[in-house]
Amino acid sequence: MLPSPSSPSSYDSLSSNFTPALYSSGNAFTSFTPMGLKLSRKVTGAPICRGFSRKIKDRSTLKVTCLRAQERVIEEEASPMTETRQSFKVSSGEISHLGVSQIEKGINFALFSQNATSVKLCLSLPSSDVNDDDGMIELVLDPSVNKTGDTWHICVEDLPLGNVLYGYRVDGPGEWNQGHRFDSSIVLLDPYAKLVKGRSFFGDSSQKFAQFYGTYDFESSPFNWGDDYEFPNIPEKDLVIYEMNVRAFTADESSGMDPSIRGSYLGVIEKIPHLLDLGINAVELLPVFEFDELELQRRPNPRDHMINTWGYSTVNFFAPMSRYASGEGDPIKASKEFKEMVKALHSAGIEVILDVVYNHTNEADDKYPYTTSFRGIDNKIYYMLDPNNQLLNFSGCGNTLNCNHPVVMDLILDSLRHWVTEYHVDGFRFDLASVLCRETDGSPLSAPPLIRAIAKDSVLSRCKIIAEPWDCGGLYLVGKFPNWDRWAEWNGMYRDDVRRFIKGDSGMKGSFATRVSGSSDLYEVNQRKPYHSINFIIAHDGFTLRDLVTYNFKHNEANGEGGNDGCNDNHSWNCGFEGETGDSHIKSLRARQMKNFHLALMISQGTPMMLMGDEYGHTRYGNNNSYGHDTALNNFQWKELDAKKQSHFRFFSEVIKFRHSHHVLKHENFLSKGEITWHEDNWDNPESKFLAFTLHDGVSGRDIYLAFNSHDYFVKALIPLPPHGKQWFRVADTNLESPDDFVKEGVAGVAETYNVAPFSSILLESK
Repeated sequence: MLPSPSSPSSYDSLSSNFTPALYSSGNAFTSFTPMGLKLSRKVTGAPICRGFSRKIKDRSTLKVTCLRAQERVIEEEASPMTETRQSFKVSSGEISHLGVSQIEKGINFALFSQNATSVKLCLSLPSSDVNDDDGMIELVLDPSVNKTGDTWHICVEDLPLGNVLYGYRVDGPGEWNQGHRFDSSIVLLDPYAKLVKGRSFFGDSSQKFAQFYGTYDFESSPFNWGDDYEFPNIPEKDLVIYEMNVRAFTADESSGMDPSIRGSYLGVIEKIPHLLDLGINAVELLPVFEFDELELQRRPNPRDHMINTWGYSTVNFFAPMSRYASGEGDPIKASKEFKEMVKALHSAGIEVILDVVYNHTNEADDKYPYTTSFRGIDNKIYYMLDPNNQLLNFSGCGNTLNCNHPVVMDLILDSLRHWVTEYHVDGFRFDLASVLCRETDGSPLSAPPLIRAIAKDSVLSRCKIIAEPWDCGGLYLVGKFPNWDRWAEWNGMYRDDVRRFIKGDSGMKGSFATRVSGSSDLYEVNQRKPYHSINFIIAHDGFTLRDLVTYNFKHNEANGEGGNDGCNDNHSWNCGFEGETGDSHIKSLRARQMKNFHLALMISQGTPMMLMGDEYGHTRYGNNNSYGHDTALNNFQWKELDAKKQSHFRFFSEVIKFRHSHHVLKHENFLSKGEITWHEDNWDNPESKFLAFTLHDGVSGRDIYLAFNSHDYFVKALIPLPPHGKQWFRVADTNLESPDDFVKEGVAGVAETYNVAPFSSILLESK
């Protein structure tokens, strides 16, 4: 941070008495003072919106009165028809906090821009009849008074403490070939806005061009977290993560909720009993930062029928998604209801991890630029540029945030701290985190400053930090992500190897064994632990679990890109027929395979993560890139859950709860020789697709025997002797129908051999 400027009393200040919205289309007034501040007002005559109800009938005249004391006053003499008068003073302001802050003299605004030559603060007051940028009050910041270093700042006194909308017009060099993208005709969103006002309702195409404005709330009482409130503080080794989308979780009519609650933060609260019944203890929320769900509809294109329901189109890094509030989207209500959701989840013993997108923003590329904030404030600072000063694209979304630039790094760290201190979240999963490992020119860094700073930050010290360790530029860092012994990783190799073994690929037994035993080949370095491997088979992008066993090929025609989007290499198997079928043999095999995948995931050393909807077998009908469908394709189907409650769901839930109650499935350290026995002497045979092993419980003697058969024939497994004084009980056999497929207390009478059915798995426990 730069040092504070000298006292505002050393500058002249501006006060204005004015009545908003008095002028018909085309009229404007401006007035200058010696300190360089300017008040301007333009009204285009567009219809009124945003709920402002004042009706003004006459025009007014403007009289400027110059005072030679420490302030100058602009007064507006309105006709008798005007209803009220507004007044405020301005002073130079402070740079101690970027964004909006309440200081002793008033409301302070501070904006970083190194390359800007002029900045205007644009304001819309609660009493204004304003519905577009031309109708905003504008204050011009004088760089000789309102700029310290590269920070522009101004304090506005006597502003309301809430419901003020604001933004900036920023101008600077116009040379695109020098990397600048200034456009003073656009009112820009403050990167540090803590609350953002956008369109009112999610996916409302009539508001596709709605402006995003910053706002603030200094009048509401602090949120009451409760006297007995506690963080769950679940050890990483004990986590079972549920990846979910806030909107899609309850948006469907089958949720049984009032329409005003469906798809909201409050909707999640209503369904906490389901999460507890399933057995998970952490939710990983797809992006909840304010995002532009209608980014695909701004111009005619093959995807302009879609709504970005996943949320990977960040507008701002501090504000919760306003349209996830109940009823009409409201930023203050969204902030409060997000906290209510976190509080309720924590009370249920469930941690909250956010999927955060710091690799790119919603502002697209230079071919179809959409300037809402960063590129118009200082494109050369906020984005990576090539030697020709054109945008680099390691995100696959048109731009790449310049994460290791000191200014951008501070922005990201401030954002993360804000979500921890203000909203009490428990951790973060970083989308395309390899981008965060790139230098400002895009070259890979071995010790990225941002990654280190996140790992070492005192505020973030209690947080889980998880990397998606790859990007769209080919920087694949699975097992090699710079970690400072803290960063966990989405283990993409786990996903691929487990998929390939379970579906019966040759030569995968050794890799499968490595993955379920903790991926020591990737993570047993320095002080890393098995739980630094986030094990997953299914995530939001790609096939659902049901589709993984139903389709050999992606079916993305509904996306409008001719099937060219989405991954082509899914390691999936349709079990003999492409798509839905009534064949009972195929349906039974698919059900068995889904149980095999889930059992493998939950008995693996490391941290398991499953996808919302897999607990009942959600299908997207083969679409492996369904980001743009705000429909049943993505929405949780609660009637389907009810239909599978006593079968598929029951198995999934019981397996998760079994994991929680058996410490041998979640070791703190990598397995030693005495903690696991491999019942295998056929490692080098690529056609061997059967694996059996025992996990030894040296404390209670409750050993666990597991066998996975990916052959298309029965395998007679020789069962080892149980620990002294105990016998084997069959807990799981995925070849059996519910409820026999999982019996938590176990079934006695296991013989010396066990016929493991084709494409099935078993779990035995010694008691």
